[in-house]
Amino acid sequence: MRAIVYAEVGAEPVLSEVPEPECPVDGALVAVRATGVCRSDWHAWRGHDPVPLPNIPGHEFAGVVAAVGAEVTGFRVGDRVTAPFVNGCGRCTWCRAGQAQVCPDQTQPGFTHPGSFAERVAVRAADFNLVRLPETVDFVTAAGLGCRFATAYHALTAQSRLAAGEWLAVFGCGGVGLSAVLLGAALGARVIAVDPSETARRRASELGAEIVLAQADPDAVTELTGGGAHVTVDALGFGAIVDVAVRCLRPRGRHVQVGLMLGEQASAPLPWGVVVARELEIAGSHGMAAADYPAMLELIGSGRLDPGRLVGRVVDLSQAGTELMAMDAPAPLAGITVATI
Repeated sequence: MRAIVYAEVGAEPVLSEVPEPECPVDGALVAVRATGVCRSDWHAWRGHDPVPLPNIPGHEFAGVVAAVGAEVTGFRVGDRVTAPFVNGCGRCTWCRAGQAQVCPDQTQPGFTHPGSFAERVAVRAADFNLVRLPETVDFVTAAGLGCRFATAYHALTAQSRLAAGEWLAVFGCGGVGLSAVLLGAALGARVIAVDPSETARRRASELGAEIVLAQADPDAVTELTGGGAHVTVDALGFGAIVDVAVRCLRPRGRHVQVGLMLGEQASAPLPWGVVVARELEIAGSHGMAAADYPAMLELIGSGRLDPGRLVGRVVDLSQAGTELMAMDAPAPLAGITVATI
């Protein structure tokens, strides 16, 4: 089959012919129709996340079931499906509680095993991890749901419990940040989007941000919102931004960390005096379990939410490696890039 492969950290990802993955006895092979090109793939390619080498990247995908293992009962060949980027084992305490995104035995295509920059990708524990796609959701749109969009949805609905009428401040308007802007507006929140890029701010406005700022001053946000944001989201992963985001919260506000804190940022301090005095909540968001997809898909099916608006560029699989390498520089076009197969 055709797949994008890189042999070493930072080496050029090349379109290659490779063997198809084996179908796990409890899993499925999915014929990939579309796959997102995500910054998490870039982090692995640059060596920020260790992966087996050579590696096929890709963890956001949608397609058609091509084969199922002997133990699979809920899906069959021909089903239109997607899956979260975190695949739970389906057996542990966390999975049984519906929290597969923190499963200690999780697998992730493109990280623990070959990913979706390929004509076929394997999904383990298929009955637990596959999500059936309604006909109203096309493959390109669905390919953008698995990581950035689902992480933002989990951040706003489960981790911060964002309510209609509340103020949401989103820091960083890349794929996950713009997802949070779109979702926040769909959920009835009043959205502030913060990004130094004029292009990103313009896209945020188009997607529902009421206020856009090149940088945030906690005093200004407090004045604009009449007391501070109810919820803040850092979609970038920098200590200085987290510090500002937390200071932008009103008493009893909630901050959700979505951006990966890597390298020296991993130990970045927080303004704990503010956290204690205002009784703030600090939470993380690491993807979303397949069990929570139906509510998200229902919101999409109702017409209240159109994640297809987040897609900024559609390319062929042969161009996916070039798009991945291009993430070394700031993106010229705000939005999600999807490769079709």
